[in-house]
This record gives sequence, structure tokens and C-alpha cells, in this order.
Amino acid sequence: MKTLIADDEFASRTIAQRLLGRLGPCDAVTNGADAVQAFERAWQQNRPYNLICLDILMPDMDGQEALVRIREIEKAKEIRDPLKVKVIMVTALDHPQSVMTAIYRGGATAYLVKPIRERQLMSELFQLGLVAQTEVTPSGTPCLRTITG
Repeated sequence: MKTLIADDEFASRTIAQRLLGRLGPCDAVTNGADAVQAFERAWQQNRPYNLICLDILMPDMDGQEALVRIREIEKAKEIRDPLKVKVIMVTALDHPQSVMTAIYRGGATAYLVKPIRERQLMSELFQLGLVAQTEVTPSGTPCLRTITG
């Protein structure tokens, strides 16, 4: 699974990279404009991302604007499901309006509230079909393996 993380907070970006880096290549940027450029570059190189984690509040271009642009690029390239990138909006905001805007208007696939917890993230990846649960450890933690590129 190839992942892009866009988050201006160093700690949040580092945690996400640690968790998602175990599942495959994981790139990180600090704003939405860089996320859009990385997304375009990945398609140009014929190595698209399977997952993008976008922080909603970032400088230069926020995550919601980046998501709109990413979906516009997909539309222009005639990229359709199931090849569309899965996008998890990540934010410290736990506000219903933010959820509605990100998911229903922007085309996000999921929404997680910071701080990201490993179980919560892995459960979301499982629900999105990006990882498969293969077994449960003695402590009850699921062991996951990637099922996409």
C-alpha cells in the first residue's frame, strides 16, 4: 500500500508515518499544495497512491481544498472507482460540520479525529479494503497485511 500523509504538525505526521510505513511506501508533506503536487506526480510516474491522509487545517492550502483538487484531477484523468485514491481526513476538530464538508461535499472516504490511535486507523483501513485482518495476537491486537499495490 502506497500512502501520502499531509499534515503540518510534526508529531502527527511522524506518528502516521510510523503506523502506515509498516504497510508500504509512505511519503509525507506539510501542506495541501504539496499533497496535490505529490498526487499528480505519482500518477505521472504510474505509481499512484492507494491512501492519502489529509489534515484539514494546514497552511497555504488546507486539506479540504487539496481534496477538491485531487478529485478534480481524478475526474480530468477519468479515474473511476475502484482506482480513486482513498482519502482519510484527519483533524483535531471533532465537529459535525467538518465531517459533513469533508466527506459529503469533498469526497473524503473517511474521517479520523486526532490523536490517531493505531486500532482506530487499522480498523478504518480494514473497512476501506486496504488491509486484511490475518490473525489476532494473544493480546487481542489484529495483525494486518496489505491487500493493495
